[in-house]
Amino acid sequence: MKQPYLLLTPGPLSTTPTVKAAMQIDYCTWDSDYRTVTETIRQQILAMAEANPNNYTTVLLQGSGSYGVEATIGAAVPREGAVLMVAINGAYGRRISEIADYYAIPHVDVEFAEDEAVDPQRIEQALAAHPEVTHFATVHSETTTGILNPIERLVPLLKARGIVSIIDAMSSLGGVPLVMDQLDCDYLVSSANKCVQGVPGFAFIIAKQSELAKTAGNARSLSLDIYAQWQAMTKQPGKWRFTSPTHVVHAFAQALNELEIEGGVVQRYRRYAANQQALSDGMQALGFDLVIDPADQGPIITSFKYPSTDFDFDAFYQFIKERGFVIYPGKVSTIPSFRIGTIGDVDTTDIQRLLAIISDYQRLTH
Repeated sequence: MKQPYLLLTPGPLSTTPTVKAAMQIDYCTWDSDYRTVTETIRQQILAMAEANPNNYTTVLLQGSGSYGVEATIGAAVPREGAVLMVAINGAYGRRISEIADYYAIPHVDVEFAEDEAVDPQRIEQALAAHPEVTHFATVHSETTTGILNPIERLVPLLKARGIVSIIDAMSSLGGVPLVMDQLDCDYLVSSANKCVQGVPGFAFIIAKQSELAKTAGNARSLSLDIYAQWQAMTKQPGKWRFTSPTHVVHAFAQALNELEIEGGVVQRYRRYAANQQALSDGMQALGFDLVIDPADQGPIITSFKYPSTDFDFDAFYQFIKERGFVIYPGKVSTIPSFRIGTIGDVDTTDIQRLLAIISDYQRLTH
């Protein structure tokens, strides 16, 4: 069946035919071959993130990326004597704060405008004003707008105070170079269906073993207990506690191999960045202004302002979809905008085709 359109979104995204093909076989969760695939994935994730396996481990968890973030917050933060600080500049930072509310975790929210990167200086001031803070969480690639937050400048502030760091790297890991051994954060969460270019079905947490070992009994949920999941996968390598998404696991294994064939994370980042630059330049030439400063822009997704007050996004969206692309509505609450992703099985040729379609739309509607 022909693919009806390319997804220009921050994930799920367009995958290669070979990743799709990897899901065509049914697998047994107890089978030794399958368990070997699972255990290999865990090690490959550490290698992708440049995380020393003597210090870090990978915990796989059924569900979307938000399951992984919730599981990490719910396990990493003790039930008593802990306060979480959340740096928020978009919907996914706010979701972390909402998770803390659900679990009745005391938290301090440091809020920034949605078109503004998290400022390390303001975070440092907030930490000084709140010495009770024991844990800190923020989003690396905030896809509300496409901002890439400066986690490499934030984590040292936390380390200096002995604060446990939790980074939501959902839409960056695999597409933006990260060196965990240098970053030295305690938890980093991502998902199968983002920059690795797999399909939805599980999240994964790269955790510092020394920190994860402290979390026994912290989890507020049986299914989301990442300590118990880690223990199960340690005692029986490749064994998930509950039924795993077998087809998704094999698709992810294929996607990891294709990431290596492409040249690794740095090469994929270059492709994504070239896509984003071509998109940004082309859209501005067509009269669409950027929502955020290019200095803060990541290569994952870009937000554009409506070109006029009478701009009909729904008509624009349908015109583009009928010609082979799906884009995203805006998520910035204060600025009428829409978003276009530049990750997945997409290159600059696809971006140029999209720009030609948008140019046609403008010609036909003016």
